[in-house]
Amino acid sequence: MTTPTTRRIGLLFATLALLWGLSFVAIKTGLEGFPPVLLAALRHDIAAAVLVGYAVSRGRTLRPRTRDDVALMLVGGALLIGAHFTLLFLGQQYVPSAYGAILLSLTPVVTPAFAATLLPSYRARPHEIIGTVSGFLGVVVIANPSPGALGSRGLGIALLIGAAVVFAAGAVLTERYTTTLPLVSVQAGMTAVGAVILHAISAALPSEQVGAVSAGVEHLVALVYLGVFASAVGFLLYFRLVDAVGAAETSLVSYAVPGVTAVFGWLLLDEVLTPLTVVGFTAILAGFAWVKADVLRATLRRRRRSDASPASDGRGDYVVVGGNAYWSGCD
Repeated sequence: MTTPTTRRIGLLFATLALLWGLSFVAIKTGLEGFPPVLLAALRHDIAAAVLVGYAVSRGRTLRPRTRDDVALMLVGGALLIGAHFTLLFLGQQYVPSAYGAILLSLTPVVTPAFAATLLPSYRARPHEIIGTVSGFLGVVVIANPSPGALGSRGLGIALLIGAAVVFAAGAVLTERYTTTLPLVSVQAGMTAVGAVILHAISAALPSEQVGAVSAGVEHLVALVYLGVFASAVGFLLYFRLVDAVGAAETSLVSYAVPGVTAVFGWLLLDEVLTPLTVVGFTAILAGFAWVKADVLRATLRRRRRSDASPASDGRGDYVVVGGNAYWSGCD
């Protein structure tokens, strides 16, 4: 029988996978009533307000104290929120909801390429290179680049790949800063900065005029869900999981999300995934397993030996990038 703590962690994990899996279905629904970048901006207006309110209610400081605090919010807001969600929402217009969830699960797979370049303490290992190649082969299978097979779907896939790559690059860059603030305060600041950037991008796009909004009740419900539950509540659950089990295990939620999205996309939006899409996601999942081989093995060992260190197995250290742990030790 599982212990109450294990059950609680399992419930948190399942809830987060459900919240984030449904978010892609909500995006598809919201896009029927809102221009894409404006929808992303409004989502983060709501999320920022909820996160700021939560931080204040918990007595957390919100004002940046150092240059690193300011830089972290600006860089994170620009890349992890502004650029990432612009590409995500634009791309999601052209493909089924599950494509977004599947292609964003590529993020941990491509992160080592950026970490090896931008983080002095990190160096890529052969199995991580194998994993990255496997991940990109999965993308090729999903894209199915045969003559006449792409069209607008190809544009959507390209934009979603861009969203994953931008997020990976932003996650690595933010690791260069050391913050003095609680995580919820940092996330609130990034979200607010990102919302401003998204509004600026939306205002600059001719297709994003206010007259393009034709939101009904279901579109407004989707927007509220994205802002409150998928973003604000999702981030808070994510932080609790990282505290409870560490970044390596928490990052596995990225690979539960596509299954949730596929099921609810089928139930609510009549979407159907092709066998090639399933094969491609399997290749991306295999790439993740290769990239995280050291971390996953060490996690299993810690499960068996409760007195083991969460940050080392005696051979080296982890670099945690954007909530994902990567090995930086010696062979």
